[in-house]
Amino acid sequence: MHFTCEPFDYLTLQRLYAIMALRQEVFVVEQNCPYLDADGKDIEAWHLSGWLPDGRLGAYARLLPPGLVYEAYPAIGRIASAPAARGTGLGRALVQQAIEECYRLFGYESIRIGAQLYLLEFYQSFGFEPIGDEYLEDGIPHIEMILPPPFTH
Repeated sequence: MHFTCEPFDYLTLQRLYAIMALRQEVFVVEQNCPYLDADGKDIEAWHLSGWLPDGRLGAYARLLPPGLVYEAYPAIGRIASAPAARGTGLGRALVQQAIEECYRLFGYESIRIGAQLYLLEFYQSFGFEPIGDEYLEDGIPHIEMILPPPFTH
């Protein structure tokens, strides 16, 4: 598997289609959450894609600059693994790559996510710490989490 990290304007139509199809498969169909996926943030985001050896999209994350979702933090969102790729370590590789890309793109600052609650321990294994209270988003329990910077300036 190899990763690509591209701003919106650099995505080919085929890559954009694969990204949107995976996001709809996971978040709308599998999780049964009808919501507007095309929320206007993709245009300012970076798109991290994990491509399988056969050319299919196996995993995806959206990297958002500070101010787009959270005032003072870059964010990682729309984290998804293709159902066929689950249990292979691809999701773990994706999150690690997303963290590294956020540091490269936005500097060594804290990173914030809105995590599905059932994945709390998974994200804690990367160093993310829960903040605030549990909340419902599209009927699914979530919690805000922050990854402190890897070192102090």
